[in-house]
Amino acid sequence: MRLRGAGAGSVAATGTGWVLLAACLWGLLGIFGKFAQAHGLSPLEVAFWRALLGGACFALSALLRRSALPRGRDLLLTLLFGLSGVSVFYGSYQLAVRAGGASLASVLLYTAPAFVAVSGWLFWKERLGRRELAALLLTLGGVALISLGGGSGVQVSALSLGWGLTAGLTYSLYYLYGRVFFTRYDPQALYAVALPVGALGLLPFVEFAPKVPAAWLNLSAIALLCTFAAYSAYSFGLRRLAPTRASVIASLEPVVASLLATLLFAERLSAPALLGAALVIGAALLLSAAPSEAHPEGR
Repeated sequence: MRLRGAGAGSVAATGTGWVLLAACLWGLLGIFGKFAQAHGLSPLEVAFWRALLGGACFALSALLRRSALPRGRDLLLTLLFGLSGVSVFYGSYQLAVRAGGASLASVLLYTAPAFVAVSGWLFWKERLGRRELAALLLTLGGVALISLGGGSGVQVSALSLGWGLTAGLTYSLYYLYGRVFFTRYDPQALYAVALPVGALGLLPFVEFAPKVPAAWLNLSAIALLCTFAAYSAYSFGLRRLAPTRASVIASLEPVVASLLATLLFAERLSAPALLGAALVIGAALLLSAAPSEAHPEGR
């Protein structure tokens, strides 16, 4: 019995380590994105290369794993997910980084669970219980405090809030899409289809800039570390942890992003904005603790 308990503890510790790694890698997304934009790349070009290079990684992985690709109606829905959950999400997140800063964009991303709760109520007639209503109020209050608080190096404006909330809304599609497809297909095969489609959706809006080696380095880090490796680490963690616990651990992502943004870009949220960020993350944790199958597998 002791061996069994020790074994279970070791598995949980390993799973925790994988999810922590994923949270740290996702927390680097806005940092690398801001560095890439500093080298003259537009936010949409950063999003395009993330989708294209990341999709190539997933395609190679799916090929090596011999994973089945979606077909028929499932393929059509995956293509639509690629346009909304990749084109719009990746683009709006990088635009939020440019407009408001890496820390603000990361915090606003965590409005996604609130959007999921509202979507479930509107489209699936799911009941909004006390937990869900409390989380919605916390999210609204948090966004309000952030909009009033601002901070040093953080640009709170209608533009930065709009792009950040758009990123949260489109990120919520990962929960909704994942309810049906992440258990039906290998998620890496789904991303092998969705990400290249997302890149094609962004292509008409991208103006390509000349790139120095440092720009390619940051783009490669976004694709390899913040997309492919982060998803893979989170997936490994989910095999060893309950989804609720994994979601709670992954909520360290905006903390990592904010700390790095403070050190590298002197971004500092004011006290009211920090309280607002805590309310938004608290709402996400409250909803993640609810019995649900809606857990995302990627950013």
